[in-house]
Parts: sequence; C-alpha cells; structure tokens
Amino acid sequence: MNDDTAGFALEPERMAALSASAGAEGPGAAMEGAHQIARRTGAPCHNLLVVLGSGAAGALDAWGEPAASLPLSDLPGVLAPVAPGHEDRLDSYVVGPGGPESGAGQRVLVARGRTHLYEGQGPGPVVALARIAAAAGVRGAVLVNAGGCLRSWRIGEVMTITDHLNLTGSSPLTGPAFVDVRGVWDAELAQTLGAVTERSGVYAALRGPEYQTMAETRMLEAVGADCVGMSTVMEAIALHQLGVRLAGMSIVSDLSFADEPTDPDEVVRLAAAAHTTIAAGIESVLAAIVSG
Repeated sequence: MNDDTAGFALEPERMAALSASAGAEGPGAAMEGAHQIARRTGAPCHNLLVVLGSGAAGALDAWGEPAASLPLSDLPGVLAPVAPGHEDRLDSYVVGPGGPESGAGQRVLVARGRTHLYEGQGPGPVVALARIAAAAGVRGAVLVNAGGCLRSWRIGEVMTITDHLNLTGSSPLTGPAFVDVRGVWDAELAQTLGAVTERSGVYAALRGPEYQTMAETRMLEAVGADCVGMSTVMEAIALHQLGVRLAGMSIVSDLSFADEPTDPDEVVRLAAAAHTTIAAGIESVLAAIVSG
C-alpha cells in the first residue's frame, strides 16, 4: 500500500498486521501518526525506534541536537508520560556520516518516555507509539527500562533482555492475532547487545504501580526472572507482531531483596549511571540493523 503523505510504500504484510491487531479501530490512528511524523521531521520513514525509560532520557545526549522534535502527546493515541524521569518528547536523529544534509545517515526515532499500564488507560496508549513507529517503517527497536534485580548483581549494571515473562494480565493485541511470541527478542540483536552489557537475562513485567512483596519476589526468582519492572513487554509484543526486530536493555536500579523500600526518584538517579552503556548498546543495534 502506497502511503502518499509519508512518501514511502508500507509493506502489505505490515499493513495487514496493523489491521489484524487493531480490532474495530483499524490501522487509521497508526497511519495518521506516521503521516504526522513524516510531515514534522521531513523524513518519509525511519529505520529504528528507541524508547528510553526511567532515568535513561539523557542517555543519547552525546548525539547532540535532533534533526526534529515533537511532543509524544501530539501523536494520535499517545499520552504524555507521567512517570518520574520520563519526558513528553519524541526526537528524530540522523545518525551516521555526513549529518542531516548528506542523506547518508540512518533516521532514528527516540522517545524520551513511555506510558504504563498502571496509568489505567489500558494497553492501547501503552503501545500507540510502537504501532505508529511500525507504520513509519522502522525495521528495529531498542526498548530500555529500569528494573528491580532478583540476582546478586550491582546497581548500574545493564541486562540485555533475552526473554520475558508477561505477568501483567494484559495483551496489546485485539482480535485473532495469534502470534508466536517465542522469538520476540531477536537472538542476533541480543548477542550484539550482550557484547556491550554486563548481564543478560529474563525480564518479568508486572502491571504495578505497587512494587512486589517479598513473597512475590521469591516467586519471580524461582520461575526464572532476573529483573522485574512495569513496562516494555506490551510494546515488545506489539512490535514483534508487526514484524519489527526487537532488542531490550534493563538497567539494574534497585535490588528487590534489599531491606530498604524502593524509592522511584532514587531509581531514576541510579539509572543515569548506565547512560554510557545504554548509548553503546543502541549504537551497536543500529549498526546490526543497517548491516542486516
């Protein structure tokens, strides 16, 4: 299907996937969001989506000023983030030789925040940006969060997500979108990220907003989770269903077995210590996407 406003042809398979997972709403909101991004960034399509979670909003500051920027909440179905350390901002970067004028670089969408299930609006707003980015042509995505750690790891270490446990009681898909989710996290990209991050493992997603009890923490450890949080998995499932290659990183920002209660502001502060690793991981994934 040709997208005249955005100036590129969206693959029939992706358009069909957008339609299959949207239920009665259809793909209209995602396509309108893609049109809006194209108009406001001057780019007919983008190559990579990056979502930066709690404490990670400044991880790509070394990239300098974006080529274009807009509020996330300007896009259809996307809400302004409310969690600490999140910003209502979507940046478009040109990454690679020559800068924005050369036309040689890769276009990267960077969201400085996200919406969570615990905000009570259902999964639609949580994955609205993911669906829009897929309609805008992204081939890959890197999802970043800050999580509680269930292992004897160190604060500030970064875990490559190799698999997940969806314990939210929800799904981003509506209708008969029977998706095999065993391969949500791209094995090649996980290997690429694993060469940059200190750890690799399984991320467990809970709805929140309350943190888990000690009994729940022991249960999560027993069933194989390494880090736990309240985001990322809804977006990952939605993007995977739309044919986008996925990579993820979880910053160890608190220790779930610690005696002290989790302080969300402290989570944001501690997550900032991992910015160098996060940036290197994103750049390694972008290189792998381009070369692939």
